[in-house]
Amino acid sequence: MKPQYLDWLHLEKIVTTREGKQIKVFELIIQDDEDILNSWAKHLREHYCADDEIDVLRSGYGLGRKEYLEKIKFPDAQVAPGPSVRAGDFSEILVADYVQYVLKYLVPRTRYDRKVNRNSSTMGCDLIGYKYGKANSKNDELIIFEVKAKASDVSPSAENELQKAINHSQKDVVRLAETLNAIVQRLLDRNDFEEAKRVQRFQNSTDNPYRKKYAAAAVHSNISYSETALKDVSTINHPDPDLILIVIHCNRLMDFIHSMYGRACEC
Repeated sequence: MKPQYLDWLHLEKIVTTREGKQIKVFELIIQDDEDILNSWAKHLREHYCADDEIDVLRSGYGLGRKEYLEKIKFPDAQVAPGPSVRAGDFSEILVADYVQYVLKYLVPRTRYDRKVNRNSSTMGCDLIGYKYGKANSKNDELIIFEVKAKASDVSPSAENELQKAINHSQKDVVRLAETLNAIVQRLLDRNDFEEAKRVQRFQNSTDNPYRKKYAAAAVHSNISYSETALKDVSTINHPDPDLILIVIHCNRLMDFIHSMYGRACEC
Protein backbone atom coordinates (compact mmCIF):
# COMPACT_ATOMS: atom_id res chain seq x y z
CA MET A 1 0.00 0.00 0.00
CA LYS A 2 1.36 3.42 -0.97
CA PRO A 3 2.44 5.43 2.09
CA GLN A 4 0.19 8.47 2.39
CA TYR A 5 3.11 10.80 3.06
CA LEU A 6 4.13 10.46 -0.60
CA ASP A 7 1.23 12.79 -1.38
CA TRP A 8 3.42 15.46 0.24
CA LEU A 9 6.11 14.93 -2.41
CA HIS A 10 5.55 17.46 -5.18
CA LEU A 11 7.34 17.77 -8.50
CA GLU A 12 8.66 21.31 -8.32
CA LYS A 13 10.46 21.68 -11.63
CA ILE A 14 12.75 20.13 -14.20
CA VAL A 15 16.29 21.53 -14.16
CA THR A 16 18.35 21.15 -17.32
CA THR A 17 22.12 20.87 -16.88
CA ARG A 18 24.68 22.57 -19.09
CA GLU A 19 25.15 19.16 -20.75
CA GLY A 20 21.44 19.03 -21.53
CA LYS A 21 20.54 16.36 -18.95
CA GLN A 22 17.24 16.71 -17.10
CA ILE A 23 16.93 16.56 -13.32
CA LYS A 24 13.55 16.11 -11.65
CA VAL A 25 13.40 18.30 -8.55
CA PHE A 26 10.83 17.46 -5.86
CA GLU A 27 9.89 19.33 -2.71
CA LEU A 28 8.73 17.33 0.29
CA ILE A 29 6.25 19.53 2.15
CA ILE A 30 5.59 18.11 5.62
CA GLN A 31 2.03 18.43 6.89
CA ASP A 32 0.73 18.42 10.46
CA ASP A 33 -1.13 15.12 10.28
CA GLU A 34 -0.46 12.82 13.24
CA ASP A 35 -1.96 9.72 11.64
CA ILE A 36 0.17 10.01 8.51
CA LEU A 37 3.31 10.87 10.49
CA ASN A 38 2.78 7.90 12.83
CA SER A 39 2.21 5.57 9.88
CA TRP A 40 5.39 6.89 8.26
CA ALA A 41 7.36 6.41 11.48
CA LYS A 42 6.13 2.82 11.79
CA HIS A 43 7.15 2.22 8.17
CA LEU A 44 10.60 3.64 8.96
CA ARG A 45 10.97 1.47 12.09
CA GLU A 46 10.05 -1.73 10.30
CA HIS A 47 13.02 -1.34 7.95
CA TYR A 48 15.22 -1.93 11.01
CA CYS A 49 13.10 -4.27 13.08
CA ALA A 50 9.83 -6.09 12.36
CA ASP A 51 7.21 -5.25 14.97
CA ASP A 52 6.54 -8.94 15.64
CA GLU A 53 10.23 -9.52 16.43
CA ILE A 54 11.09 -6.56 18.63
CA ASP A 55 10.08 -8.13 21.96
CA VAL A 56 12.26 -11.17 21.32
CA LEU A 57 15.19 -9.04 20.18
CA ARG A 58 15.09 -6.71 23.19
CA SER A 59 14.51 -9.38 25.84
CA GLY A 60 18.16 -10.30 26.32
CA TYR A 61 19.08 -6.69 27.12
CA GLY A 62 16.27 -6.14 29.60
CA LEU A 63 15.39 -2.97 27.69
CA GLY A 64 11.99 -1.57 26.83
CA ARG A 65 11.08 -1.16 23.18
CA LYS A 66 11.97 2.54 23.12
CA GLU A 67 15.36 2.02 24.76
CA TYR A 68 16.17 -0.93 22.50
CA LEU A 69 15.48 1.10 19.39
CA GLU A 70 17.40 4.12 20.67
CA LYS A 71 20.44 2.26 22.00
CA ILE A 72 20.75 -0.80 19.77
CA LYS A 73 18.89 -0.45 16.47
CA PHE A 74 18.67 3.14 15.23
CA PRO A 75 21.73 5.20 14.28
CA ASP A 76 22.78 7.43 17.19
CA ALA A 77 21.16 10.85 17.29
CA GLN A 78 24.24 12.69 18.58
CA VAL A 79 27.47 10.69 18.42
CA ALA A 80 29.17 10.90 15.03
CA PRO A 81 28.79 9.38 12.53
CA GLY A 82 25.31 8.42 13.78
CA PRO A 83 23.49 11.57 12.61
CA SER A 84 24.90 11.37 9.09
CA VAL A 85 24.01 7.66 8.93
CA ARG A 86 20.47 8.56 10.03
CA ALA A 87 20.26 11.10 7.23
CA GLY A 88 21.58 8.59 4.72
CA ASP A 89 19.29 5.75 5.79
CA PHE A 90 16.23 8.00 5.91
CA SER A 91 17.00 9.41 2.46
CA GLU A 92 17.52 5.97 0.95
CA ILE A 93 14.19 4.77 2.35
CA LEU A 94 12.48 7.91 1.04
CA VAL A 95 13.88 7.32 -2.44
CA ALA A 96 13.03 3.60 -2.21
CA ASP A 97 9.40 4.54 -1.54
CA TYR A 98 9.46 6.84 -4.56
CA VAL A 99 10.92 4.07 -6.72
CA GLN A 100 8.37 1.50 -5.53
CA TYR A 101 5.17 3.51 -5.29
CA VAL A 102 5.68 6.20 -7.93
CA LEU A 103 7.92 4.53 -10.50
CA LYS A 104 6.21 1.16 -9.84
CA TYR A 105 9.23 -1.07 -9.29
CA LEU A 106 9.41 -3.82 -6.69
CA VAL A 107 12.05 -2.84 -4.11
CA PRO A 108 13.52 -5.44 -1.70
CA ARG A 109 13.78 -3.93 1.81
CA THR A 110 16.77 -5.80 3.25
CA ARG A 111 19.41 -3.14 3.85
CA TYR A 112 18.95 -2.05 7.48
CA ASP A 113 17.73 -4.91 9.70
CA ARG A 114 20.98 -6.92 9.72
CA LYS A 115 23.44 -4.15 10.57
CA VAL A 116 26.27 -5.17 12.89
CA ASN A 117 27.13 -1.52 13.59
CA ARG A 118 24.11 0.76 13.76
CA ASN A 119 26.33 3.79 13.06
CA SER A 120 27.55 2.54 9.71
CA SER A 121 26.00 2.36 6.28
CA THR A 122 25.47 -1.00 4.64
CA MET A 123 27.94 -1.56 1.81
CA GLY A 124 26.85 -2.10 -1.78
CA CYS A 125 24.37 -0.40 -4.08
CA ASP A 126 22.02 1.86 -2.11
CA LEU A 127 18.85 0.34 -3.55
CA ILE A 128 17.57 -1.67 -6.46
CA GLY A 129 14.12 -1.99 -7.94
CA TYR A 130 12.88 -4.45 -10.51
CA LYS A 131 9.99 -5.06 -12.88
CA TYR A 132 9.40 -8.70 -13.50
CA GLY A 133 7.19 -10.10 -16.24
CA LYS A 134 7.38 -13.51 -17.86
CA ALA A 135 10.24 -15.73 -16.76
CA ASN A 136 13.56 -14.44 -18.12
CA SER A 137 11.90 -11.93 -20.43
CA LYS A 138 14.24 -9.44 -22.11
CA ASN A 139 11.72 -6.80 -21.04
CA ASP A 140 12.37 -7.43 -17.34
CA GLU A 141 14.02 -4.38 -15.87
CA LEU A 142 16.40 -3.54 -13.02
CA ILE A 143 17.04 -0.03 -11.74
CA ILE A 144 20.02 0.74 -9.51
CA PHE A 145 19.97 3.92 -7.41
CA GLU A 146 22.81 5.75 -5.68
CA VAL A 147 21.58 8.18 -3.01
CA LYS A 148 23.44 11.00 -1.26
CA ALA A 149 22.10 13.31 1.45
CA LYS A 150 22.90 16.70 2.93
CA ALA A 151 20.10 17.10 5.44
CA SER A 152 21.60 19.73 7.75
CA ASP A 153 20.82 23.41 7.37
CA VAL A 154 24.19 24.34 5.95
CA SER A 155 24.92 26.52 2.94
CA PRO A 156 25.45 24.75 -0.38
CA SER A 157 29.06 23.69 -0.83
CA ALA A 158 31.29 23.15 -3.81
CA GLU A 159 30.97 19.41 -3.17
CA ASN A 160 27.69 18.85 -5.00
CA GLU A 161 25.70 15.93 -3.53
CA LEU A 162 24.12 14.95 -6.82
CA GLN A 163 27.54 14.93 -8.48
CA LYS A 164 28.80 12.69 -5.67
CA ALA A 165 25.86 10.35 -6.29
CA ILE A 166 26.63 10.30 -10.01
CA ASN A 167 30.30 9.56 -9.38
CA HIS A 168 29.54 6.81 -6.87
CA SER A 169 26.92 5.35 -9.19
CA GLN A 170 29.74 4.42 -11.54
CA LYS A 171 30.87 1.93 -8.88
CA ASP A 172 27.45 0.25 -8.96
CA VAL A 173 28.34 -1.26 -12.31
CA VAL A 174 30.93 -3.50 -10.61
CA ARG A 175 29.31 -3.97 -7.18
CA LEU A 176 25.86 -4.94 -8.46
CA ALA A 177 26.61 -8.67 -8.41
CA GLU A 178 27.64 -8.58 -4.74
CA THR A 179 24.61 -6.46 -3.85
CA LEU A 180 22.21 -8.88 -5.51
CA ASN A 181 23.86 -11.78 -3.69
CA ALA A 182 23.52 -10.01 -0.34
CA ILE A 183 19.84 -9.26 -1.00
CA VAL A 184 19.14 -12.89 -1.90
CA GLN A 185 20.91 -14.12 1.24
CA ARG A 186 18.88 -11.79 3.49
CA LEU A 187 15.64 -12.82 1.79
CA LEU A 188 16.52 -16.48 2.37
CA ASP A 189 17.19 -15.66 6.04
CA ARG A 190 13.59 -14.42 6.21
CA ASN A 191 12.29 -17.51 4.41
CA ASP A 192 11.07 -15.22 1.63
CA PHE A 193 11.90 -17.70 -1.08
CA GLU A 194 9.49 -16.21 -3.62
CA GLU A 195 11.14 -12.78 -3.70
CA ALA A 196 14.60 -14.34 -3.51
CA LYS A 197 13.81 -16.26 -6.69
CA ARG A 198 12.59 -13.09 -8.40
CA VAL A 199 15.80 -11.26 -7.49
CA GLN A 200 17.92 -14.22 -8.64
CA ARG A 201 16.46 -13.73 -12.09
CA PHE A 202 18.71 -10.63 -12.38
CA GLN A 203 21.97 -12.30 -11.32
CA ASN A 204 22.98 -13.58 -14.77
CA SER A 205 22.45 -10.92 -17.42
CA THR A 206 24.75 -12.72 -19.88
CA ASP A 207 22.61 -15.84 -20.25
CA ASN A 208 19.32 -14.15 -19.32
CA PRO A 209 19.48 -10.56 -20.59
CA TYR A 210 17.24 -7.81 -19.24
CA ARG A 211 17.04 -4.03 -19.31
CA LYS A 212 19.23 -2.20 -16.81
CA LYS A 213 18.95 1.42 -15.69
CA TYR A 214 21.13 3.48 -13.39
CA ALA A 215 19.99 6.46 -11.34
CA ALA A 216 21.41 9.05 -8.95
CA ALA A 217 19.52 10.98 -6.28
CA ALA A 218 20.38 13.76 -3.84
CA VAL A 219 18.26 14.62 -0.78
CA HIS A 220 18.69 18.08 0.75
CA SER A 221 17.42 20.49 3.31
CA ASN A 222 16.01 23.61 1.69
CA ILE A 223 19.09 25.56 2.78
CA SER A 224 21.67 23.06 1.47
CA TYR A 225 19.84 22.78 -1.88
CA SER A 226 21.07 24.87 -4.79
CA GLU A 227 19.43 24.89 -8.20
CA THR A 228 22.44 26.74 -9.62
CA ALA A 229 24.77 23.93 -8.55
CA LEU A 230 22.59 21.35 -10.28
CA LYS A 231 23.22 22.93 -13.65
CA ASP A 232 26.92 22.12 -13.34
CA VAL A 233 26.60 18.39 -12.68
CA SER A 234 28.15 16.14 -15.28
CA THR A 235 27.31 12.60 -16.30
CA ILE A 236 29.90 12.44 -19.06
CA ASN A 237 31.99 9.77 -17.31
CA HIS A 238 29.05 7.54 -16.36
CA PRO A 239 28.66 4.38 -18.47
CA ASP A 240 24.88 4.82 -18.72
CA PRO A 241 24.12 7.70 -21.13
CA ASP A 242 20.50 7.71 -19.92
CA LEU A 243 21.32 8.03 -16.22
CA ILE A 244 18.19 9.10 -14.29
CA LEU A 245 18.65 12.12 -12.01
CA ILE A 246 16.40 13.28 -9.17
CA VAL A 247 16.66 15.70 -6.25
CA ILE A 248 14.39 16.01 -3.21
CA HIS A 249 14.53 18.93 -0.78
CA CYS A 250 12.64 19.62 2.43
CA ASN A 251 12.49 22.38 5.04
CA ARG A 252 14.65 21.73 8.15
CA LEU A 253 15.18 18.17 7.00
CA MET A 254 17.66 17.03 9.67
CA ASP A 255 15.37 18.22 12.47
CA PHE A 256 12.53 16.34 10.83
CA ILE A 257 14.61 13.18 10.47
CA HIS A 258 15.47 13.23 14.19
CA SER A 259 11.80 13.77 15.03
CA MET A 260 10.79 10.80 12.89
CA TYR A 261 13.28 8.45 14.54
CA GLY A 262 12.01 9.68 17.90
CA ARG A 263 8.43 9.12 16.80
CA ALA A 264 9.34 5.63 15.56
CA CYS A 265 10.43 4.78 19.11
CA GLU A 266 7.05 5.79 20.52
CA CYS A 267 4.25 4.98 18.09
